[in-house]
Amino acid sequence: MRNHEVTEKQRLLKDGQIAEPGWARKMVQEYDRNDIKAPKSRIKEWDYYLIMNEEFAVALTVNDMGYMGMLSASFIDFTKKWEHTETELTFAPMGKMNMPNHTGNSIISAKAEKSEFILETKDGVRHLKCNFLNFDGDKDFYCDIILREPEQDSLVIATPFDKKNRFYYNHKINTMPASGWAEYDGFRYEFNPETDFGLLDWGRGVWTYDNYWYWGSGSGYVDGVPVGFNIGYGFGNTSAASENIIFYNGIGHKIDDVTFVIPDDDYLKPWKFTSSDGRFEMDFEPIIDRNSFTDMKLLVSEQHQVFGRMTGTMILDDGTKVELKDFLCFAEKVHNKY
Repeated sequence: MRNHEVTEKQRLLKDGQIAEPGWARKMVQEYDRNDIKAPKSRIKEWDYYLIMNEEFAVALTVNDMGYMGMLSASFIDFTKKWEHTETELTFAPMGKMNMPNHTGNSIISAKAEKSEFILETKDGVRHLKCNFLNFDGDKDFYCDIILREPEQDSLVIATPFDKKNRFYYNHKINTMPASGWAEYDGFRYEFNPETDFGLLDWGRGVWTYDNYWYWGSGSGYVDGVPVGFNIGYGFGNTSAASENIIFYNGIGHKIDDVTFVIPDDDYLKPWKFTSSDGRFEMDFEPIIDRNSFTDMKLLVSEQHQVFGRMTGTMILDDGTKVELKDFLCFAEKVHNKY
């Protein structure tokens, strides 16, 4: 059954495999590293936050990739069409970063030579702090951000791979009102919870070596109503459920396949998005391509996270049409070998 919804509490894995592939509106499947039947070097656990408004955005990542740890911060200025990302790597944490097994109450504290990250969640409030010295040359970066998670649906997806003991467990939370600030190059940038939102992308799993994936997400207001979406494909066996969902006033409306139509020659040319069920039809005007390329032979990563504005129509479960006009969001294409 396509788009199978998981509703019963259970352990995520049985004999190293996902017990019940599908999607859920909240985290009902229990992840436990001890249930994984794969080398510690292959386990990947990350928390990624993106907080943005019409003028700027902040992205924070803490990632335990088994053989390597990663702390990363990005600052994106949409008005100047400029961004900077700085990353520090640590050697072979193999679970020592103590990434939480769930997206509820927890604290992540991680540091490297130049950076320190504290990501704390308590009773629906997410407090994100980052100090990154020499973030851009001699310019430091700091942020102290609060995200408040309302009572609402989210997207949890439990996706197997065709290879034994490989899986992807992911929780994405949209439309979290954001407050707080970021400091860079002598300026303080403020977030306003009346207009600005944050996103959590929480992932745990063991996957195959060579993967492409496509992902897009946005949060904002349409006629005073909080609206968001998550779209994506290419990662694992999604026969049980797609990664595509519309959020409208806190309720999730599951949709089928969405295809990214990306220009072959330039990521900054207009894109299109089209869906197999006709419920997500969009034009996308890029603003900035946050891209990177790493080639270390065994480790290869090419990423294009493109921020821009969507215009088009989303259709809810009851047939209601939601029109987006110049809706700020991002969409990405990523190729990783690691």
